[in-house]
Amino acid sequence: MKRIWTLICLMVAVYSLRAQEYEANWESLDQRPVPAWFEDAKFGIFIHWGPYSVPAWSPKGTYTEWYQYWLQSKKLFGNGDFEGDEVYRYHVKTYGADFPYYNFGEMFTADLFDPEEWAELFEKAGAKYIVLTSKHHDGFTLWPNEQANDRGFAWNSMEVGAKRDLVGELTEAVRKTPVKMGVYYSLYEWYHPWWQNDKTRFVEEHYLPQIKDLVQRYQPDILWTDGEWEMEGEQWKSEEFLAWLYNESAAKDDILVNDRWGKGLRQQHGGYYTTEYEAGKTFDKPWEECRGMGFSFGYNQNEDAQDYNSAQALILMLVDIVSNGGNLLLDIGPDARGSIPPIMQERLLAIGQWLQVNGEAIYGTRKWTQAAQWSDGDRKIDHEKGYLGGDYILKQTVDPAPGKAVKELFFTQKEGDVYAISPIYPAEDLLIKDIQASEETEVTLLGQDAPLDFEQRGNDLLVKVPRLASNQLPCAYAWSFRITNVE
Repeated sequence: MKRIWTLICLMVAVYSLRAQEYEANWESLDQRPVPAWFEDAKFGIFIHWGPYSVPAWSPKGTYTEWYQYWLQSKKLFGNGDFEGDEVYRYHVKTYGADFPYYNFGEMFTADLFDPEEWAELFEKAGAKYIVLTSKHHDGFTLWPNEQANDRGFAWNSMEVGAKRDLVGELTEAVRKTPVKMGVYYSLYEWYHPWWQNDKTRFVEEHYLPQIKDLVQRYQPDILWTDGEWEMEGEQWKSEEFLAWLYNESAAKDDILVNDRWGKGLRQQHGGYYTTEYEAGKTFDKPWEECRGMGFSFGYNQNEDAQDYNSAQALILMLVDIVSNGGNLLLDIGPDARGSIPPIMQERLLAIGQWLQVNGEAIYGTRKWTQAAQWSDGDRKIDHEKGYLGGDYILKQTVDPAPGKAVKELFFTQKEGDVYAISPIYPAEDLLIKDIQASEETEVTLLGQDAPLDFEQRGNDLLVKVPRLASNQLPCAYAWSFRITNVE
């Protein structure tokens, strides 16, 4: 019966997406439902890849995909305190003072790029969708596009460097798997002459025809926009574009968008909401946290092993976000030849191995009445930077500072069952607070078949956990307990 009801809900959602005619205003556009597959997916992979992957360098704690900005801002506004100074000095030392950023286009060869291998890795990682940068703020497109050349020279992957339609090749490979295909697109471009001198012309003659070409060619499942913060949504003509997208485009029946459509519009309008290097947020609307494995989204050869989050941190981060009703969009940065660095592959495969055992507690779940079970203590996250590093989750679970509270358990729910996910394997007993068992309740450790003994103690459930040797544990890093038929 549950499966029939789920199928009916999916059919209704699909009909709602396809049946409604949307007007070019937020009141109408915000009625567009987010398809259930996105809320069920929970884990996606972000891919930042472009000419910035050639130098692949920036100071630790910065984004390498901003290389052109750091470089040219220093050259234009020479100031020893400017944030781009280190990039400028690195560039001059490595490539010379007269080497323009645009030369990296020819060096972006992608000669080792194998889209089938990438797609296989994404599926093994347990990702349900990916989002590839089709164009970042430097304006270089990873597909053949007329508008990419309107600055007076070729600036796309079909004519420069790789001589390949990278978006098209990866789209074709991914669509042979169950993984959904999404594309990132930057609305603005730092140094496009029209953007700098005539923003109206940039929007009408460059941005709008270019983004429509992307949608019509590849019909992505997700259109993930960015670079919107310089102008209001009205100047971007976002409402008009989205009405076209939902009513007329080749992707109109199924396409999903995020919330980055104009200055001040994030977490206000659009499709699902986005956060970036944040924690503790939760919304009544579907949402997604994006972040890198280290800090940079683009590959940064200046980052060392200790700058990357461990598999344990990434898995606990995924669990934390899902317990709050969100998705994790975890970024990888391939190099300029199209190789995904081994440390990134290792992290993805570790997440996939964990999800093979615990996916039931992640995929298709929703928030429970409480996201986590806390110990006593201070719950505030201490961090100095504006962006939150991935070690926050270790401090909240397995490595707390003195006096700090920890999340003893994370909770998710699905079809009447509750999942309690523990970041520490219980030594003997597991106390789950504020949960009421019924006569039909069973408690099971995912990855183990035998039901566990438990007893109700007032409002709490005490579960007898089997003692297992390390080689008997069903997984590493976090353990999921299924509690069926709770009151």
